[in-house]
Parts: sequence; C-alpha cells; structure tokens
Amino acid sequence: MISLYLAALLSAPTASVHPIGPDAAKCAAGSSHPALLVDVTGFKNRAGTVRVRVFGGAPSRYFDKKTALLRTEIAVPRDGTVAVCMPVAQPGVYAVDVRHDYNANGKTDRNDGGGASGNPHVTLFDMLFSRKPDPKTVQVRVGNGTTIVPVTLTYLQGGSIKPIR
Repeated sequence: MISLYLAALLSAPTASVHPIGPDAAKCAAGSSHPALLVDVTGFKNRAGTVRVRVFGGAPSRYFDKKTALLRTEIAVPRDGTVAVCMPVAQPGVYAVDVRHDYNANGKTDRNDGGGASGNPHVTLFDMLFSRKPDPKTVQVRVGNGTTIVPVTLTYLQGGSIKPIR
C-alpha cells in the first residue's frame, strides 16, 4: 500500500505537466529522447509571448544570445500549465532562460518577466550591469528522456525584482 502511494506521489508532477510547443511530442510520456520540459510558473498575466532558450557548452557563454542552442517562442496560453518542451541533441549539462514578453513586441520592457533554470536570485543591479547568475546554480543535467525544469518568473516591482504573488 505504501509503495503504491509513493509511486503515485513520485509520478504526479510529470502527470500534471503537459508539454506544449512545436516539439511537444519529444517530451511525451515514455519518450527516451533527451529533452527539457521547462515548467514556467508565476505569470503576471496570460498576455503576450513566452520565449525559452537552452544553452550548453562552456558555462561562461550561458545566456549570450548568440550561443543559444535552441530557442522557442509561443503565445502564452490563456490557462493551464506552460510547460515548453525543448529537445536537445544528446544528454549533458544545459542552462535555460525564459522571458515573458508581456506585450509581445519582441523587446525587453519594464513589464516583462524573466527567469532561469535553478531559479537564481536576481537583483536590479544584476539586471542593470548585465550580470549572469552563477553557472552552478543554473545548470541542469539531462539524461535520456525528459527532465522537468521548473522556472518561476520574476518581474520588476517597485525598484526590485521578485516573483508575483
């Protein structure tokens, strides 16, 4: 009885997260393709677009837009989970960043939100001086199959950056 309960509990997060995006099938249950399922939460609202990028290779190059391995941008669904499937070529170590483009204008504005794998703490000074989070905080190890990567968006609020509550 206890083992059944534990099995259900451990499988619950993947059962409730349904992949979206152009590569959703590669994150389907039972797939052995290496992929990240980026589970984005904390939206200020359900307007605009969400962009997810995956970085690999040298940690010093994480979050340089010219070095993104994958980039997907989709309209924010009006409801339900926002779990974007990002297939990768092979198992390895990656980093993810997410941007909620509130007005879908393709530019970063004061109302936009953002986040990264590992949910690093970001300050206003980090943003102003383009400081990157510690690679150890944002790295995600991906094996064969789907790895769920939770990302909570943060927004500029009254001079500081924090999640919407």
